[in-house]
Parts: sequence; structure tokens; C-alpha cells
Amino acid sequence: MGKVIIHNQVTVNGSFEAPTPEEWLELDADSGDAGLEQLILADALLLGRKTYEGLAAVWPHLGEDPTMGHYAERINGMPKYVASRTLAGPLDWNAALIEGEVVQAVPALKEKHTGNLIVSGCGELAHTLSQQGLVDEFWFWVNPHLWPSGPRILDGVGPIRLQLVAATPYRSGVVWLRYRPAGF
Repeated sequence: MGKVIIHNQVTVNGSFEAPTPEEWLELDADSGDAGLEQLILADALLLGRKTYEGLAAVWPHLGEDPTMGHYAERINGMPKYVASRTLAGPLDWNAALIEGEVVQAVPALKEKHTGNLIVSGCGELAHTLSQQGLVDEFWFWVNPHLWPSGPRILDGVGPIRLQLVAATPYRSGVVWLRYRPAGF
């Protein structure tokens, strides 16, 4: 059975969608290689509509980029499941709409897959999955920056007690934190 994993880059103070993430996002080789390994091991991406539209506008064009090409090859090729109340299929970028209600569809997707189902983004889909107890792990890539503005990761979700599974520091100051809901 697959696991649903919320996977996000954040600043130390929890900003994840600042207008200019390139100012705080550390793209070092060590943590970048680890992130790529996680994508290679994942079966699929679970995306909300806004995240899907944003990523689909960028990633298909990064295949020839010297620094992002190896990520783009994996991300572009893997299946994507999109939660949306407004999009109609068929979708581009190797994506399919999640049929029916997310709360019923995600357990079926977990049954269908043996690997990780990565949730990229921390919007409505991540909130719903967290509040409904459908997230198996939370992976936060904490970047060594404080950011003064922007939404904070999973604002309004909880209370959910998390248990630390692992913490991996990198030379750049990035720390990968893996949590699972306590009692899981």
C-alpha cells in the first residue's frame, strides 16, 4: 500500500509560498540529490488545481535546463492525480482528475500504488488530507532563512500531534524533517 506524504520546502518560520522563493530556497547538490531520490522512489504526485496549473506551466519546459533537467525528466514522466472542482479532463502533463470526493478517492489511490504519493503544495488539498487523517508522513525541507511575509505552511490545520521519524542536516543549512502523525 502506498503512503501519502506532504512534501514541502519552507523557511525556518514556515513560509512556503513567498513571492520570490528563489531568494530563500537553497538548491544545493546534497539536499537536491536527496530530493530527487525521493521523487524517483515515488509512484505519483497528488496535486490541487492551483499547484497543478502552476507546476504544469513550468516543468515541461525545464527538460533541457542544465540544473533542473534531471528533476524535470522524472517529474514530467510520473503520473499525477489532480483534485479539482473546476477542471475538466482530459488533462495535460501525464495527469488525471481525481474522480469523486478526495476523501474517498485517496484511500483507493493508496491501495492502487505501492510507493509514495507525494503531495506538493500546502493549499486546500493538503489541508483536507491532513484534517481527514489521510497523510502518512510530513516531509519538510527547512531552508535557513526567515521570511517576513507570505502564507505559512498548514495554517489553520490541527491540532495534530506529530512524531519525529528522522532529521537530516545538509551543509547548506537545509534540514530535512520527517514526521508522521503520532499513534500512526
